[in-house]
Amino acid sequence: MRTFHPLLASSVTALGLLVASGAHAQTYGPNDEGRRFNDGSRVVCHKQEVANNARDNNRIAGTATGAVIGGLLGNQIGGGNGRKLATAGGAVAGGLVGRNVQGRNQERNGQRVVETHCERVYR
Repeated sequence: MRTFHPLLASSVTALGLLVASGAHAQTYGPNDEGRRFNDGSRVVCHKQEVANNARDNNRIAGTATGAVIGGLLGNQIGGGNGRKLATAGGAVAGGLVGRNVQGRNQERNGQRVVETHCERVYR
């Protein structure tokens, strides 16, 4: 029969409470702008224009399409082991090019919004 160890149980409980409470960073909004703290710090807000391209932030479609096209083109080069290497190289290069192309298109055609970012400044 196993014995109950109160020290182990209290340690596990304390660890669980510590993890559950977590050390969350304080976030500040526009309503906090100008707020001053006892340590001399204050909240400063600034407006920033950001791109809002929520459809494919990771550019997966461009990367996959570029990799397929690059792999097909690379497969046309060489023979034997050289063909395998050219196919792999073409897929990697095509993926990089496809990702770049999609990123430029998203930037050019994307919606831009102005967001307010606030942070605590220590001076």
